[in-house]
Amino acid sequence: MELKVYVDRLSQPSRAIVIFCKVNKIDFEEVGIELLKGQHLTPEFKEINPMGKVPAIVVDGKFKLFESHAILIFLASAFPGVADHWYPADLYRRAEIHSILDWHHSNLRRGSVEFIQNTLLAPFFGRPLNPQAAAEGEKVLSSSLSKIEALWLKESGQFLLGSSQPSIVDVCLVCEIMQLEFTDETDRNCILGPHKKIQQWIEDTKNATKPHFDEVHQALFAAKVKLQMQRK
Repeated sequence: MELKVYVDRLSQPSRAIVIFCKVNKIDFEEVGIELLKGQHLTPEFKEINPMGKVPAIVVDGKFKLFESHAILIFLASAFPGVADHWYPADLYRRAEIHSILDWHHSNLRRGSVEFIQNTLLAPFFGRPLNPQAAAEGEKVLSSSLSKIEALWLKESGQFLLGSSQPSIVDVCLVCEIMQLEFTDETDRNCILGPHKKIQQWIEDTKNATKPHFDEVHQALFAAKVKLQMQRK
């Protein structure tokens, strides 16, 4: 199966796809799409994803798929070498994973994107910063972190749903939270500081996917340094 993965490593869901492929030794060609250069809006890329967003994949030159959750479910199902814990065969377990993935978009992701875009990144996309939207995003983000701790990080396991091994939902949500690396240390500590379970879960997910997690996030760390220099 020939797999092309269209991503920008500054994008949270893009990183989740690349980490998943690398951890599971899925052979793929990574095609870089630079969001800051508007490459996701070109006619050529919109032939692959008419929504003009990353990530997207093309399989065997003909099957095209976008939306990171759908992509991860497909990859976990289509490649026989992927361990069951990533996307369990048990239908009840799968349903629980789907439930968190659906929750992710309108809660954790919405809060993260609103906060980071409106405190830092909006000008790079031609939009002004919006402190009111940033404050609302931070509120949603903090509430989402509290819900993750209360509902899905259980004492019985290191990962979501009390699992002893990560699933696709762990990688999705942790990559989302890692976007806070763009912010300064004070803001990041203010948001993550009260959530000790979240901090430990992030470390556990990093360890379970090393060395790929850190390698894929190098683009984020490098962009953070450039952003700090520009702000100075």
